[in-house]
Amino acid sequence: MKSKPKVVVIAGPTASGKTELAIHLAKHFSAEIVNADSMQVYRGMDIGTAKPTLEQRKRVPHHLIDVVNPDEEFNAAIYRELALDSIQNIWSRRKLCFVVGGTGLYIRALLGGLLYVPPKDPELRNRLRKEAQEQGLKELYKRLFEYDPEYAKLIHPNDRVRIIRALEIYYLTGKKNSELIKKHGFRDSSLDALKIFLHISRKELYEKIDKRCTRMIESGLIEETRRLLVQGYSPELKPMQAIGYRQIVKYIQGEWSLKEALRRMQTDTRRYAKRQITWFKKEPEMIWIPPENIERIREEISNFISR
Repeated sequence: MKSKPKVVVIAGPTASGKTELAIHLAKHFSAEIVNADSMQVYRGMDIGTAKPTLEQRKRVPHHLIDVVNPDEEFNAAIYRELALDSIQNIWSRRKLCFVVGGTGLYIRALLGGLLYVPPKDPELRNRLRKEAQEQGLKELYKRLFEYDPEYAKLIHPNDRVRIIRALEIYYLTGKKNSELIKKHGFRDSSLDALKIFLHISRKELYEKIDKRCTRMIESGLIEETRRLLVQGYSPELKPMQAIGYRQIVKYIQGEWSLKEALRRMQTDTRRYAKRQITWFKKEPEMIWIPPENIERIREEISNFISR
């Protein structure tokens, strides 16, 4: 086919109901789903990532779930390459593709191309890591906030990987990450995309988040985290630093009570959801629709397919 592959993006903050709604819509339109959640790519991390269950995956084919181990490298560039391959395969079979998830960077990279940044500088990176260890990550985050407050507001103060990389880019180029992002524009799209964001009131979203965190612990998040640690995965690994896992590790190590771990997990998840909303507000052509308005979403998709 000479035309660009059509993809329907179903984005939204964590706990907004993306998974079940996307499965319902994908069945209705005989579509397949490509994951756009940066944590669901990791094997053995199921409960803490709210990964679609095996039963859900039987209802609709899913792609880019369980593709790497927690200690293997995975980033937006790898994601883009794998996702484009999956989308081309789905499109070649004359099926529609749904891209579903809340990782804004992955969706942006997929739809608009990758930002050119200098390659890693091992010496500089090691120095920054050492500073983070000796001075604390908060000091590096403060430094990033001074250089590039716009980008710093988009990432979590505990996001070691992105803080260090942003500082590394700044020291190597003298340019802010936020400036590079704006200059790039992310318009190198080889896809024809309809972008839908599931809009939910802050109060309702926070209630859903609190219940989900409690449900994760009741469903075996502690046991899942123990199993990962027993398998030899370090608590310092990027996936193990994700919300849910890092709090439960503190509980397992005896630093926090389970009540405290749950409280912090809920608080951090709410903050993450807020950052997701901030990110997607800046995405062009994103249609904001409440998840309960299924008819409106179906209508948008039908019109998109027929154009």
